[in-house]
Amino acid sequence: MAVSTFSVRMDENLKNELDELCAQFGMNTSVAINIFARAVVRERRIPFEISATAPNAGLQAFQALRVQAKENGVQGMPLRAINREIAESRKRK
Repeated sequence: MAVSTFSVRMDENLKNELDELCAQFGMNTSVAINIFARAVVRERRIPFEISATAPNAGLQAFQALRVQAKENGVQGMPLRAINREIAESRKRK
């Protein structure tokens, strides 16, 4: 099997932490990166979730809006009525 060199730019502190953690796992960083690469190729995806928001952030925001709607007495209001309220409030400004 031919071997190829792979170079990655990384924050020095992050690299040091990664090196230390890999050593605790009984491997070096090169082995850990190879494990990651093999998992990506085998599964044909990144083998962990990547997200821009906290898990359930959308659901939490929706639930907060439902509470706010109930407090404001608009729970169950039809979309047409909501849009009418928005349009009227813009006219008043």
